[in-house]
Amino acid sequence: MTAVGLLPWLSGKDPALALLRARSAEQAPTPEALAAIRADLGLDAGPSGLLGGWFARLLHGDLGVSWVSGAEVLPSVTAGLGVSLTLMGAALVVAVLVGTLLAAPVLLRGRATSGAGAAVLAAMPEFLLSLLLLLTVGVWLGWLPTSGWAGPAHLVLPALALGIPAGALLGRLVADALPAVLDERWVELWRGAGTGRGRITAAALRRALPALTGQFGMVAVGLTGGAVAVETVFAVPGIGRTALGAATSQDLPLLQGCVLALLALGLLAGTAAALVRRRLLGPALREAGLGLPSPRAHRIPPAVPVALAAVLAGVIGWGLLRDPYAVDLAARLAAPSAAHPLGADALGRDVLARLGHGAAATVGTAVAVTFLSWLVALVLGFVPGVATGLADIANALPPVLTGLLVAAVTGPGSGAAALAVTLVSWPPLAAHAAALIQETRASRFLVAQRAIGARPLWIWTRHVLPSVAGPVARHAVLRLPGIALALASLGFLGLGARPPSPEWGLLLDESADYVERAPVAALAPAVALALLAALAVCLSSYGVAPGRHGTGARPRSRSRMLRSLPLRLRLHSAVAPRKDRPVAAPPV
Repeated sequence: MTAVGLLPWLSGKDPALALLRARSAEQAPTPEALAAIRADLGLDAGPSGLLGGWFARLLHGDLGVSWVSGAEVLPSVTAGLGVSLTLMGAALVVAVLVGTLLAAPVLLRGRATSGAGAAVLAAMPEFLLSLLLLLTVGVWLGWLPTSGWAGPAHLVLPALALGIPAGALLGRLVADALPAVLDERWVELWRGAGTGRGRITAAALRRALPALTGQFGMVAVGLTGGAVAVETVFAVPGIGRTALGAATSQDLPLLQGCVLALLALGLLAGTAAALVRRRLLGPALREAGLGLPSPRAHRIPPAVPVALAAVLAGVIGWGLLRDPYAVDLAARLAAPSAAHPLGADALGRDVLARLGHGAAATVGTAVAVTFLSWLVALVLGFVPGVATGLADIANALPPVLTGLLVAAVTGPGSGAAALAVTLVSWPPLAAHAAALIQETRASRFLVAQRAIGARPLWIWTRHVLPSVAGPVARHAVLRLPGIALALASLGFLGLGARPPSPEWGLLLDESADYVERAPVAALAPAVALALLAALAVCLSSYGVAPGRHGTGARPRSRSRMLRSLPLRLRLHSAVAPRKDRPVAAPPV
């Protein structure tokens, strides 16, 4: 809130000048007009005075008055939040349906799937999906309205654009967690006892969902505040679009009200997710009655990732051999040909060349941000109480709003976009790590390790960290395309790389207005992101060695158990009388 309150001064621009242009673009910025605005709004008091006054009024439930329109802020924030919550509810319905369809094969067959289809859907840029739905369903077929917010019909296309990628992500996470649960001993016993498939499925979901409840809450908040691009395409007056407009026009009171609403929503969603998770775990969390499922991964044939990597490398390498800035006005929006294999953009520049040269800026930055987020998540995951609260707050801030704050200090560019995405990309990973660490601490296996005298450092490095780092790393790899999409979204909204950079988000932005005339030029970056997503899923399946168990549920032989102990305990176990030997009971 302090950073938002200081936004006009962080930008290094005169707030009075920005407000004058927002109120009346034709009026000349004379010293007298600027002085009148400063006196009217109390800008002479400086940032600390304005921020202190806003917090003082907040205690009385007063969010202030808009600097641009002069209207009360609270009704505008309430109206925008109501629209976004309605859109979030519809998008969540779509997401649950999509996620259920993607996780159903795992429940029916009892084994993992590749997840490539889910990854491709999750990597579909929401703003590009919005444009495609707008053109096909709204314009060409004329089935649904394309803009505005006047009834249930206006809700369908935005909900589909938001819900399909979110559902693909949730379905992939659930499908990744279920196979290890279905391989546990209790499932075999229940089947042998004649328990119905429906009851086993419900129990397996309850077993797998505690570590993922935080992800559902974060997705819900992201659908509310992170839908700026979708709200912009469909002209939906939601809270995200309201915040973006307030930040652009330097309307500080309205921006503060929007951010406050988003933060409150994030904290409420995080609290609700924590309560649901505690309810699902029951007394096992406090009574050390948990046995974590051993990590499993569906090994995809090596030919698949090799083929995907070869296609991506071939396209990027071919594009690197061409000039991304050469302009051929005669080839504007040209269809694919021998001269331009992927066509040309609106200025006649070769799309293949720009796609190849933009890979380093997009994929390289996304990999660096993903790795940094993974490290931050592991560090914060070991302090779950701190990580959960920080994650709820950071997740409530849309990448676009964070990009505005960072761009105000550093100026728009690739570095600012990378920093903004880093600041908001670690919460899902940290929440996942915190949930796994908390459940690992409560497992019976670690209780047995402590009982036989294993040192805390040994337990943390040999059991807790391996049990958490692997699943969170696979989760991070699955989020790599999403991070690339966040960078692309900032470029799409003008907060990332600047023209004439060939960054993929900027390519999508430049081709969005011509998607009907030159679809190949518009879809090329999106297809590249989809291929990157499929490759990420394939690589994540090789993150777990077959049969490897950290604190898993499968019993281990005595020799393997002894090898997992420190040398001091192994010697003690070898010389102690059998009746006095410490026995580590395997988790069930």
